[in-house]
Amino acid sequence: MPRVALLTGFEPYGGLDRNPSAEVVKQLDGAEILGRRVVGRILPVTFGPLRRRIHDLLQETGPVAVVSLGLCPGEPVIRLERVAVNIADFTIPDNEGARLADDVVVPEGLTALPATLPLRAIEQALLRAGIPARLSTTAGTFLCNATMYTVLQAEQAAGVPSGFVHLPYLAEQVARLCEEVRAGKSAEPYAPHALASMSLGTMVEAARIILEVSLEERPRPPASSSRPTA
Repeated sequence: MPRVALLTGFEPYGGLDRNPSAEVVKQLDGAEILGRRVVGRILPVTFGPLRRRIHDLLQETGPVAVVSLGLCPGEPVIRLERVAVNIADFTIPDNEGARLADDVVVPEGLTALPATLPLRAIEQALLRAGIPARLSTTAGTFLCNATMYTVLQAEQAAGVPSGFVHLPYLAEQVARLCEEVRAGKSAEPYAPHALASMSLGTMVEAARIILEVSLEERPRPPASSSRPTA
């Protein structure tokens, strides 16, 4: 059986009933891209089980590429993350109520790990397809960053291209937020008219392009060294 491309997303969090990253993963699970089957899996928004779940998935699938997806509320475009940092510092609790502060993803781990996806090529391919996209220097310090760091740490020795992509809200999510704000039922900190969104179809096509370019391009070697986080 040909080795697979692993695509991950997250369950809903923060009081939302949907997470666009999970919706995209469900759409592409089982698809074939450049002769590789896509295996889509949903990750928990809980710091405790997250790393164990990721390691189990990597062992189970033995992927040739890993693309992880997550939601960034208010983000207007497909955001390609360049760096994962060994920091766990949450502005909101995870789904089990944990709210880490000034902690690390991995004790004695490297300070930062660079994505090994061909990010510039991906950005160009998305823009050529009419899908807005940009590179970002930080994946934050919540579970998106923890996922990116965990995958990169596990896969860097094998040279498996890996990285993280942030998605906007679904259009219908922003429409619902607008309704809730009008009815006085939402504490969304942003004015609803300022919240960007994107259709599920566009996000699915973006993920397909990201996987295709990642499978076509040779991965660049990981950084050789970095100081560990205290």
